[in-house]
Amino acid sequence: MHPHETADDTPGTTGANSSPAQANAYCRQKAGPPGSALYYALLQLPPSKRDDAYAVHAFCQEIGDIHSAVHDPGVAHAKLDWWRQELARLFSSHPAHPVTRALIPVVKRLNLSREAFEAVLHGAEMDLSQMRYLDFAGLTHYCDAAGGAPAELASHVYGFDDPQTPARARTLGHAITLGRRVSDAGVDARAGYVYFPIDELQRFGVTAADLQNGKYSPAFVELMKFQHARARQAIADAAAAIPKHDRRRQRPLLALAALQLALMDEVAASDYQVLHQRIDLTPLRKFWKAWRAR
Repeated sequence: MHPHETADDTPGTTGANSSPAQANAYCRQKAGPPGSALYYALLQLPPSKRDDAYAVHAFCQEIGDIHSAVHDPGVAHAKLDWWRQELARLFSSHPAHPVTRALIPVVKRLNLSREAFEAVLHGAEMDLSQMRYLDFAGLTHYCDAAGGAPAELASHVYGFDDPQTPARARTLGHAITLGRRVSDAGVDARAGYVYFPIDELQRFGVTAADLQNGKYSPAFVELMKFQHARARQAIADAAAAIPKHDRRRQRPLLALAALQLALMDEVAASDYQVLHQRIDLTPLRKFWKAWRAR
């Protein structure tokens, strides 16, 4: 259960009594409600694979939400520990949460490893332990944990023939997460997180306080242009590296990459005015970009 809940109102109680259809519906709403980027990305999958994909992405979303939904560090760590215990229950076929109940047939059918799920927990652990990164090496490690591990896990649901595909998917998930640091810079800063490396902030003459206080300046724009260009190149290179024979199966991930590129371009068109607002694509543009991803 969530550490601050009683047994009567834990998500696990609902999950234990829910039908497979109810568990799948929970996962869809949690991971990709209509209008979200993931909703349009997963439309690229055959309908028979969508429930599996939503279950995996819902697990990643539950873990990723811990640091933003729980502000007490002690409670957040306890919640992460609860999910670690829930993984043990999943792999012993006795989970309590709707997401892990939806994952039971997925894990068995695809022979997914417990280690692949535990790797997703590492990104949440990093968010609970630090809110700044000294250099790009540190940020790279975070992006791999927070974005690479979930993408590699999802690649097994999407399907592949080339044994290199999961690792390539991990690289692309990493790059997409790097891009999200650009589009979500304001949201992150208002939550106390400044992911841009400290040495790069210093190089451009921008402080963490500037970001948190919504202070725009020519120096901030130059910083954002640098971050944007690096992330754009990383996403483009990683997307191009997805093996040819698996590109059709990995279209959801390629769609997420295309959507992130489009969103960053939208942010650039606003002159990076993201510190006081959240910029997003229209639903029609999301649908079009996801559909065209190859």
